Amino acid sequence: MTASLFVILLYLCLLPVISITLARQPRKDLPPWAICLSLVATETSTLTIVSVPGVAYLKGYVFVGLAAGYLVGRIAVAIWFLPLHERGATSIYRYIGQRFGAKLQKILSGTFLATRLVAEGVRLYAGMLPVSMLFASMGYAVPDLFLLVLIVLLTLAYTVAGGLKAVVWSDSLQLGLYLGGSIACLAVIWSRAGVAPFYWAPVFSHGMPPFTDPFSIAGAVIGGAILALASHGTDQLMLQRCLAAKTLNGARAAMIGSVFIVGLLFALLSCIGVALRDFMPGQSARPDALFPQFILTLPPVLSGLLVAGILAATMGSLSSAMNAMAAATKADFLSRAKFSLRALTVIWAGLLVLTALLFSRPNGSAVVFGLFIASYSYGATLGVFLLAMIGRSRDEKAAIFGFVSAVGALGLMSFVRIEGHAIAFPWLVPAGVTATFAGAKVFSGLRRIGLKE
Repeated sequence: MTASLFVILLYLCLLPVISITLARQPRKDLPPWAICLSLVATETSTLTIVSVPGVAYLKGYVFVGLAAGYLVGRIAVAIWFLPLHERGATSIYRYIGQRFGAKLQKILSGTFLATRLVAEGVRLYAGMLPVSMLFASMGYAVPDLFLLVLIVLLTLAYTVAGGLKAVVWSDSLQLGLYLGGSIACLAVIWSRAGVAPFYWAPVFSHGMPPFTDPFSIAGAVIGGAILALASHGTDQLMLQRCLAAKTLNGARAAMIGSVFIVGLLFALLSCIGVALRDFMPGQSARPDALFPQFILTLPPVLSGLLVAGILAATMGSLSSAMNAMAAATKADFLSRAKFSLRALTVIWAGLLVLTALLFSRPNGSAVVFGLFIASYSYGATLGVFLLAMIGRSRDEKAAIFGFVSAVGALGLMSFVRIEGHAIAFPWLVPAGVTATFAGAKVFSGLRRIGLKE
């Protein structure tokens, strides 16, 4: 057994034990710093670890620029969105049900479940690839299905046994693992080539037509801020953690603090990607394959540590998703049924494996693909939340019409091309918000003039 496999197996054995042990400590509340780390681990999945170096290889430190927009959006979430929800609430969509009605609550929750299923399926498959490559380099051809099921079963074990507290503590441990692995990787590059590979590269990209580049100044700062407002203000996966904080101030500290850790991680991974230009020049392979290929050239223990880090990112986002999807299903659809959260978590685990096999090979960068998927629902969902927060009307039918209008408009936008380029994902969210308000306004106007019952 190689040193790489030993490190990976050691991680897989210790993680469930440590997570469940911490979750069963007598302390009932979760500290803000643990929630902060869990937020980062949840949003920075395998797609981040694998894809950001590939994007940096091609474009430079553009993900660091995107973090600037995230900061603005999360401050807004901390100020205006977190106070909307009760501490310990199981579903954030309950707020929409209180403002508009149960039907719209179910629509938003169902949309979250559908888009999260696809996004997490892509993440799961991406996290399995480096493990598969490691086995292949040793002469073992392990089937994808076997590895996917193994990863899900291991994650399911501590998610079901320890609940949300185990998920938060495991997220914190896993974030520390892949942060440490990234730093160790940079140290190896530094020892091999010195400071030379870490040359200047752009923080914002330019040259593409307006609204088609997610990493332009406007796309990263303005679009990124609105995207963060949606992803962290209206997504069960993210807000569930903050609602586990004992106080509102603790939740706010976790939310705002998370963006600085995200920025640090983006910077570390971008440095690796830029440095890979010297080690692997002129690569024409998929961007997501570059970092895993480089990992296999590292010393065995470090290679195993980094593959374990990628597994950590996969299992962190996976456990968070399964827990959040089960909680939303129970609270929004099956509150009177006898289904337990554990049973629902197992069901969603099985569906995630099937989805990973169906949505396994996106073209281009997987992290951009994942953000693109999420942005379709984020725009319409954020639009409904803003209608509830600042709109005077409590007309559920108008809000539903606005939501459907936004989804339809975003679907049409997927066919729009500007000089051959699709609309960038940060701009889908503000477009969805605008369409939601416009649709609700039109519906209300038609009702007033008697054209709608």
